[in-house]
Order: sequence, then structure tokens, then C-alpha cells
Amino acid sequence: MSRLAAALIIAPSFAAAAETDLASRIDRVTVYPDGAVITRLGRAELLQGASQIVLRGLPATIDPASIRVEGKSFSEKPGDGSFSIGAVDVRLAPGDAKPLDSVIEAKLKALRDEKDVLDGQAGAIEAKRGTIERFAQTGPDKLGPDGKALPVADWPAIFDAIGTALVKVNAELRTVRGRASEIESEIAALERARPQTGRPGAPKRDVAIAVEAPTPVAAEFTVSYRVAGANWTPLYEARLATGSTGAKPEINFMRRAELRQRSGEDWADVAVTLSTTRSAGGTRAPDLAPMQVMFFEPQEIYQARERAMEQARKQATERAAPPASAPAPRSFGATQSLEDRVARPATIEASTIEAGAYQASFQVPGRITVPQDGSSKAVLLSQSKVSPNLSARTTPELEEKAYLEAAFTHEDEAPLLPGEVFLHRDGGYIGKGRIGLVASGDKVELGFGADDKLKVTRAPVRRRENDPTWLGQSRTDLREFRTVVKSLHAQPVKVTVTERVPFSESSAITIETLPQTTPPTEKQVGDKRGIQAWTFDLAPATEKEIKLAYRIKWPGDREVTFQPQAIAEPRLMR
Repeated sequence: MSRLAAALIIAPSFAAAAETDLASRIDRVTVYPDGAVITRLGRAELLQGASQIVLRGLPATIDPASIRVEGKSFSEKPGDGSFSIGAVDVRLAPGDAKPLDSVIEAKLKALRDEKDVLDGQAGAIEAKRGTIERFAQTGPDKLGPDGKALPVADWPAIFDAIGTALVKVNAELRTVRGRASEIESEIAALERARPQTGRPGAPKRDVAIAVEAPTPVAAEFTVSYRVAGANWTPLYEARLATGSTGAKPEINFMRRAELRQRSGEDWADVAVTLSTTRSAGGTRAPDLAPMQVMFFEPQEIYQARERAMEQARKQATERAAPPASAPAPRSFGATQSLEDRVARPATIEASTIEAGAYQASFQVPGRITVPQDGSSKAVLLSQSKVSPNLSARTTPELEEKAYLEAAFTHEDEAPLLPGEVFLHRDGGYIGKGRIGLVASGDKVELGFGADDKLKVTRAPVRRRENDPTWLGQSRTDLREFRTVVKSLHAQPVKVTVTERVPFSESSAITIETLPQTTPPTEKQVGDKRGIQAWTFDLAPATEKEIKLAYRIKWPGDREVTFQPQAIAEPRLMR
């Protein structure tokens, strides 16, 4: 058996050559996050001399520049059966219209309606926050009845009410914006898999392959091309066994992929490879154009300068033009004859699992069927068991409750791509969250719901403010809080408490932490200014007390306001 590779050249078809239909089937598919590459196999009996093999009825959305053709011949005698492949012609042909999918259209409409509602809620919450902020800027000397001064004894309640209201409204806004972001992602995924609008006579594409054989021969062709309307997204499932009966905790971690495709053809019984490469994205970083700063000039002067520069460019082009007698450059591709081309041995590359520094590929086990109706197809990529470190985390200022966390190191070669993770704890479904991009060797932290065996209480111990009695005197605001975490567990628990101290970028406002504060184990958590953490081991039936005290000082003739800073959505990994 001899093998020949096809050099792919997009050129006009040979009108006089005989045509033979190429019966083919989809053998394998490589799916990317933004498209897919289809590989078809087909056999044909080649005639002696020049002819054309035509692959009919391909989707009109294929990228003609992505078409690649390879071939090999079958012969009983060594040295016989050679043939060559020439030009490949991609032609439009009439086809049947595909109706819109009512299910996917209904889901898109429902998601867009929900997105509109969330946008309205976000606008209302922002207006509410603006009202609270404007109220916070009003001095207590004007908040009393008839615009008179409010009694000093009532000021702490007003400050606490404003702070609590701002924390609550910002939490509401983060929740609404987070859900809106999820809906936008779902809409984008559905629109990528959405079918083209059906219309009478929707075209297809035919691929005509020019071949030439010295003698009649049986040949097999491999045709690959890229299509849009297909994608895959990662999904994860984490089942935690806490080991409450004395066994060590364990997480059964499953990596899945969800496939959808509206490419215009069914993928029936095909081998599927999933790639992390974005085939439709950019291939290099964008270039920055130089930026010039100049004095403003009237429009007439600017236009005159542009005309002078255009005239100079025209003259330079005329001077650089070649003489009229210079020979025209040789044209390649369409004018190259079939005899000038050299047949090369064809090779067929098998799909493999690859985890490199820049991308990863996953070979789906066996062969699967993915219809073109946009329905979801979930496949299992890998499954592993890991031994996590369990701990609890609480933010008592916002919620007097502790949450169970499990942390482990990702040791697979292939990274974890961003996606949803479904969480189970001791057989019960807890909820779902998201995992960000995790490289091999990075730490993963997953939240597994509230820990009801940890009791958390937080209470203000002292609040003291002073009013200036003479011009130039400073004002101070001293606050002290006490947090107690009590364990009802039968085994030791590692606990982390997070608190915050306000910060200021104004040199006129000074903030100091007072000596009665319990020394934190982390003076700043990550890149969050003013956020501190206390991590400790809590024995069974014991409790831990955390004290936090700080004082704010600013000029007496000024008013201050507390403005929570925007933060990123909570992450389940880092």
C-alpha cells in the first residue's frame, strides 16, 4: 500500500474533468472553546487520468481556508496505485433550510428577560446606595427634628445604621451583578451554539478535489475543516467525605466537559478530542500605536498640512515604482499545472492526550454522538481522590456563622480551567460555585457550606467619640469589638476569623490599632487593605476570644464618611 499527501491549493476547478461523488463519514472531531475541527474519511474509485472527487453537502459555515486534504491508495502490487492531488475547489450549492430551534430560542428569551429584571434591580440598588451615601454626608447637627442638631447620645446609632445599610446594599449589589454575569455567560454560550437563521435555499458547500492517477485505483481521503457553532465548557464535581466517624477526610473530584454544537451536521459515533486552545482568538499581543502630543491648530491649517503630506507621499511612490518594461512577478497557485506538483507520502496522526505548558488536550474515551440541535452532552474526563485539609472560616462583621472549607493541591499535569463546580458534603448536595484557572501545583480551596457546630458571636465593647470644643481641635472615633468562636465538635478544628479596620489615603486622617487588639496572624489578607485574619486551632468544647480596637482621628472642622470598596466576586480557589 502506497501513501500520498495532498498539497492544498485553493484554485478554480477543472471544468472538463469527470466528477465522482465521495461518500464520507465524520471520523473524529477536535472541539475548542470557540469552534471545532471536523475530520472526515471517505473512499472512492479513481479513474485513469485527471478527474474530480466531490464531497457534497458540507455546512455553509465552514472556513474555506481551513480545509486540508490528505489521501492514500490501496494496491496489491508494490509500486502501483500512485496518484496525486491537485487543486481544491470550494463551491456554494443549494441546500435545505434548517428551522430555528424553539427550545433554544425560548431559553434565550427567558435569560434575556431575567437579565433585564436584574439590570433594573441593580439600578434600583445603586440608587438606594446613593441615597444612603448622601444621607451619610449630612452632619448629625442637621439630623434632628426641624433640621436641628441631633443629640450626641443618638450619633452612634446613626453611624451604625448607615454602616449596616451600606454593607447590606453592597452585598445585594454583588449578588445581583454576579447573577447577571452568569446569565451573560449562558446567553453567549447559547448564541455561539445557535443555528443560522433558516431560509429557503440555505446554501451548502461542496468541496471538489482534483486528482490524477496513471491507472484506476482505490483511494481513501481524509478531509478536515473548521466550523463555528460548537464549543465545550468545563464542569466539576467535588464530593467531600468529612471523616466524621474517625476516617481521614477525602474528596472525590471529577472533571467533566459539557459539549454543544450547532455546526449544521450531526456527529455520530465519532472520536472526540477536547482542546483548551482558542482557535478563533488572537495569536499575538496587540501593538500599541505611538501617541503624539501637539498644540491645537485651526482646521484650515491642519487640512493644508495634510494635503502637503499626501502630495509628498504620492511623489515618493512614483519615484519608487518599477519601470514599465519590468517583468511581472510569476503567479503561483491557480496557474500551477497538475504535472508540476509532486506527490508526497500521506501520514495520519492519531489523537493523543497532551498536557503542555501552553495548552492541554483531552481524548474522550470511546466514541460518542453529539447531535446538531444544541443539546448538552456531558462526558467524564478524569476522576481522582484527594486528601484535603479541612478548616473553617468566619466573617462575623457580616454574618455570625462559620463555613467549612477544604483545601488541596492540584497535582495533574493539565490545568483546571474556569468553570462551575457542584459541591456535595457527606452525601448531601450543598450547592455550586466556580473554580478559576488552576495550574499544576496550585492550591484549590472549596467551600462546603455552613458549619453548624461552630458558634460565632460578635458584639461591640466600646464606642467613644469626642466633639471639638475649640477651633482647630481634632475629632476622634474609637471602636472596640469582641468576637467569640465556640466549638461543639468532637475533634480539633482549624478556624480563621477575618475582620477589617478602615483605611484612609488622606494624610489628615489617621487610623491606629489599639494595644488591646489581639495580634493577628495576617496583618493584611492578600491585596485587601485593612483586612486582617486570625487563624488558630480550636480544641473540642473550647472557645476563642478575638478583640479588635482602633481609633480614627481627623480635623474637627471636617466630616468623614465610611465608603466600602468594591471587591471581586468571592473565589473558591487561589
